[in-house]
Amino acid sequence: MSTVEQGRIARRFAALRAEGRAGLVTFITAGDPDHDTCAALLKGLPAAGADLIELGMPFSDPMADGPAIQASDLRALKAGARVSRTLELVRAFRAAEADTPVILMGYYNPIYAYGVERFLADAGAAGVDGLIVVDLPPEEDAELCLPALKAGISFVRLATPTTDDARLPAVLRNTSGFVYYVAIAGITGTASADAVAVAGAVERLKRHTDLPVAVGFGIKTPDQAAGIARVADAAVVGSAIVSRIAANLDADGTARPGLVDDVLGFVRELSAGVRGARG
Repeated sequence: MSTVEQGRIARRFAALRAEGRAGLVTFITAGDPDHDTCAALLKGLPAAGADLIELGMPFSDPMADGPAIQASDLRALKAGARVSRTLELVRAFRAAEADTPVILMGYYNPIYAYGVERFLADAGAAGVDGLIVVDLPPEEDAELCLPALKAGISFVRLATPTTDDARLPAVLRNTSGFVYYVAIAGITGTASADAVAVAGAVERLKRHTDLPVAVGFGIKTPDQAAGIARVADAAVVGSAIVSRIAANLDADGTARPGLVDDVLGFVRELSAGVRGARG
């Protein structure tokens, strides 16, 4: 069995299956609104109910993301975020939390600039479990996907409403950890996910893969997260959490004193919805 197949992601989804429930995947942007506040949020997410954590790698041109995450990227970059500091956040998180999977999500440019071999070595040493790199299609697997798998880091691929049965085998060929189903056609944080449509999509995906299916984009409330948790293996919430961070900033972008508690309180509400979804 490979390192990927027996790693934290696989163990977490096995535990969720044993509990008979779906998981909650939370997304925050590394360094948003500043390094220390982000570190406090990251540290508090598991106790607030996050089963897996996606940590966004800030980038100046996040073409798949809507206004909320775009703004979070700009805040983080303004505060000095970069790949090395993102990995610092993961290392600090791992010092206190050994079990919760961390998946870095972003775009290839910062990784390429950092150096693929160096990045994978440093990410593995920091405790990163998986990567989601939205602008690398299967045709470019040799760039990062295959080296990541060799390094024991899962490569999570996106499937969308427009990914038909002819395309799915290529999308799934080297995917590991889980499949991320994009519930809406468009960018993050815009339309709301439709649980009925998602149920059909998840059923179709599961005819092609034994991997867990996590569903994201367009999940904004505990009720919506619960609706997805009834039909998928995990619900992913990103823009709604990032927007909650933004709502707790002063006019100059400085974190207000209650930011961490308020955001983690929202995550607890999302977790309650997910955990209660199947009765």
